[in-house]
Amino acid sequence: MSAAVRLADAGGLEAATLPRVAEELNVTAMSLYRHVGTKHELLQLMMDAASELGEPASDSATGWREGLRQWAVDLWSLYRKRPWVPQVPINRAPSGPHQIAWLDRGFEQLVSTGLSWDEKLTALTLLSGFVRQSALLQQELEEGREAGQAQSESEREYGAALFALVDAERFPQVAAMLASEALAAEDPGEGEPARDFSAGLEIILDGLDARVAAARPE
Repeated sequence: MSAAVRLADAGGLEAATLPRVAEELNVTAMSLYRHVGTKHELLQLMMDAASELGEPASDSATGWREGLRQWAVDLWSLYRKRPWVPQVPINRAPSGPHQIAWLDRGFEQLVSTGLSWDEKLTALTLLSGFVRQSALLQQELEEGREAGQAQSESEREYGAALFALVDAERFPQVAAMLASEALAAEDPGEGEPARDFSAGLEIILDGLDARVAAARPE
C-alpha cells in the first residue's frame, strides 16, 4: 500500500487509482486486481496504511481528559499531514490494524471514567467525527482563501463586509455576533491546531466531563 499512499500524498485521493498503482509497482492492472478487487477496497487499505505514521508509541498525558485531548489532536495532525485521509468515504467500521490501534488508544484514555462500553464507543465516535469534519472544513476554507491569506484576516474581512449588509432588526443575533470580537481572534502558532477546532474540542470534552461525573458513584 506504500505505493498508493505515495501517489495520494503527491497528487491527492484522485491520483491513487488502481491502474496508477499498478504502473507504480511495474505490474499489470490485472495482476493487481487479484489482490485488490475494487477502488473502495484500495481506499480502505490505503487509509489504514497511512494511519500507521500517526499511531503513537505511548501517551504521557495525565488524566482521561488530557489523554483524550491529545488523542484528538494527534488525529487532527494526521489529517493535516495527509489531507486525503479524511476524504476517504466511511462505509464501514474501522477494521485495519492501525485504525484498531487508534480505537484502542482512545478506549485506554476512558478506562478510569466509569462509563459503560456503549458510552465510551459513543464518545469516541462523536470525537473522531468532529476531528474528521473539522479537518475537512479547514481544507475547504484554505482552498477558498487567496494564496498566502491567513484565516484570521479572511474572517475579519468577511465579518466587516457582512456587518455592513446585515439588518440588525431582522437578524439581531447575527448582528450582535458580528459586532463582537468573535471573528477577530489571531491565528494559532505554527503547527498548532486551528482555534475553532481547539474551542470545539473543549466543548465536547466539557460535555463528556459532565457525563463522567454523573457516572461515578456519590
